[in-house]
Amino acid sequence: MTQHTKGRSGAAWALVITSVASFMAALDNLVVTTALPSIRESLGGELPELEWTVNAYTLTFAVLLMLGASLGDRFGRRRLFIVGLSIFTGASAAAALSPGINELIAFRAIQGMGAAIMMPLTLTLLTAAVPPARRGAALGLFSAVTGLAVACGPLVGGTLTEHLSWQWIFWLNVPIGLVLLPLARLRLAESHAPDSRLDIPGTLLVSGGLFGIVYGLVNANSDGWTDPTVLSALIAGGVLLGGFIRHGFRAKNPMLPMRLFRNRAFFGINTVSLLMFFGMFGSIFLLSQYFQGVLGYSPTEAGLRMLPWTGMPMLVAPVAGLLADRFGGRPVVVTGLALQAAGLGLFALALAPDASYASQLPGLMVGGVGMALYFAPAASLVMSSVRPGEQGIASGANNALREVGGALGVAVLATAFSSQGGYDSPQTFTDGTVLAVWIGAAVVALAALVALMIPGRRGTLAQEAEQAEARVPVSV
Repeated sequence: MTQHTKGRSGAAWALVITSVASFMAALDNLVVTTALPSIRESLGGELPELEWTVNAYTLTFAVLLMLGASLGDRFGRRRLFIVGLSIFTGASAAAALSPGINELIAFRAIQGMGAAIMMPLTLTLLTAAVPPARRGAALGLFSAVTGLAVACGPLVGGTLTEHLSWQWIFWLNVPIGLVLLPLARLRLAESHAPDSRLDIPGTLLVSGGLFGIVYGLVNANSDGWTDPTVLSALIAGGVLLGGFIRHGFRAKNPMLPMRLFRNRAFFGINTVSLLMFFGMFGSIFLLSQYFQGVLGYSPTEAGLRMLPWTGMPMLVAPVAGLLADRFGGRPVVVTGLALQAAGLGLFALALAPDASYASQLPGLMVGGVGMALYFAPAASLVMSSVRPGEQGIASGANNALREVGGALGVAVLATAFSSQGGYDSPQTFTDGTVLAVWIGAAVVALAALVALMIPGRRGTLAQEAEQAEARVPVSV
């Protein structure tokens, strides 16, 4: 049985199931932020507890992504996808029923665990089901649906909280998960990585290292970068990740072979992903507060006004996938990153305590087109830079680096914001945000320069030809 036995029908089902699962996980990362005031009113809790309502999901998600991909390679990608989806759906129901803030934080952490198992396998399952000639278009549609979750997150969270209750941001996942579970069992083909073995030392090193780094980052802004706990977490995390890298070079069957990073395409796209998410998520974190705290929009109004930026992937990402199929991923990714950096720069120029929405639109639209042009080709570049048997762990590594980049961006740009401004007045908030957004723009521009080192279409095809000689067929 080959990867494409089910033909177009199997590819279509794989696209629908993986896209909806990705939508659910991406949406859940964003809807909670607009519901925090209502959660505090209902369950109590101070600012640190409210931060952990968001961060508990991010932390377990980032830490366990590599393990989720590795388990899928070893025990079956469809099987583990179903396990992750079940955990995510059950934890969503439990979060909605939480009697207190501490219980909600715990169930958010379990949600992140389910998403970490499920998310890296969505790309692997989709890539296995779609022929290479149509892969760019399929990944473009997949990215468009994920972009829809980004666009709808603030809007859905604000609307459900205002008109129903905050619990509905979690109840929303339950019927979707219950529909997806039997569909995944019946419509997705099973696959494993060849000769896959669980790497226990590598798992412990990377999980502990990512936990230390992400824990330190999410606490740095509230406790300070010089806090002993923050410093200890960052140092310990760095040491453990150093040990993981050494293990990846020396072990016989490591969960992430470091030789993959000798491939310019794999090294380049992962570095670019980390920088892109650093600049983008750090900026979104402050700009969403700017819309509400300085310009006075409600969460729903702020979500609507950010649609030209966050909603653009819905329109442009499918086209970006087709362009990547036609011209190769590198030129589309470089163009997207350059536009995203330009959009952030335009937005920084327009920021003012009394800025009109018309003055913000150019930055929002240019940045939105840039973000859309980046996502679909980036996913395709990650999956095409490794052998089929390594696609699961490549997806997990890329997702983990993106999450760490996002956490690092929020922490660093929030620190830059605090050094130049604060929450005292609209003017001080604007002053801090301007500096932070310029830094975000510079980091995304650096990502565009790094993307130039990714091999062009000829280089990629040559690598694939070399890999084909050593390729072991994937059992499906």
